[in-house]
Amino acid sequence: MKVEGKVIAVTGAGRGIGAALSKRFAREACAGLIMSDLDEAAVRAVADAINAQGGNAVAMRANVSDEKDVRRMADVALQRHGRIDVFCSNAGIMPQGGPELPDAIWQSAWEVNVMAHVYAARAVLETMIANGGGYLLNTCSAAGLLTSPGAAPYAVTKSAAIAFAEWLAMTYGDAGIRVSVICPQAVRTAMLAEALEQGSAAARAVSAGAGVMESDDVAQAVIAGMEAETFLILPHPEVAQYVERKAQDRDRWLGGMRKMLRKLAGQAA
Repeated sequence: MKVEGKVIAVTGAGRGIGAALSKRFAREACAGLIMSDLDEAAVRAVADAINAQGGNAVAMRANVSDEKDVRRMADVALQRHGRIDVFCSNAGIMPQGGPELPDAIWQSAWEVNVMAHVYAARAVLETMIANGGGYLLNTCSAAGLLTSPGAAPYAVTKSAAIAFAEWLAMTYGDAGIRVSVICPQAVRTAMLAEALEQGSAAARAVSAGAGVMESDDVAQAVIAGMEAETFLILPHPEVAQYVERKAQDRDRWLGGMRKMLRKLAGQAA
């Protein structure tokens, strides 16, 4: 799918990958953007910058863990443009820790990193299918393919998000619904900076290993992935090799991950 002429909704669009995607979609001459973020001032600033360059963006506050807010985005698209072609479910959170974390934190990760994708699908599938097709573009992270040391809720929920996207692609592909998951490693965002400040093993590992990618480079990979309609969009292409190695010998891979964690613990000490 080419972005030109399409009506696109983007969550988590106030900064980072969501802002970069929104700006790139506008440069690719999309017909309209419906942008949301918990930080209304931030997303309005991004939308204003897009509109100053001749774009057609509307910004709104939305909490993606609230189905009513997600559905409201789809309703705005239909009211303004009569259709919605792409829903980019991008917002996410990265709690640090493991099973010791309170239930509320695990639940929050589940709601933002998984249920937000479910709510997006509920909000747009019927309309997209009636219009002959559409695109569900979900930001999921390489953590969903490879895990995330030190951030269990993130690894678990991103893995679940990919599984849900696979199910959508399998179930609705013949109805014209295309599905892609964006799975980068380290990207220079506020989320990564916060994780590094908290001493996240995962953030340190991916930052030192594959290197930190800029959000604009992720957006470029997304444009290419959407045009090819590939399910896995891997801005860091080496992730494909890591996934293959993990599948070939999971025990060896787990042993390597334990070794990496010991090394990181020694560096932190």
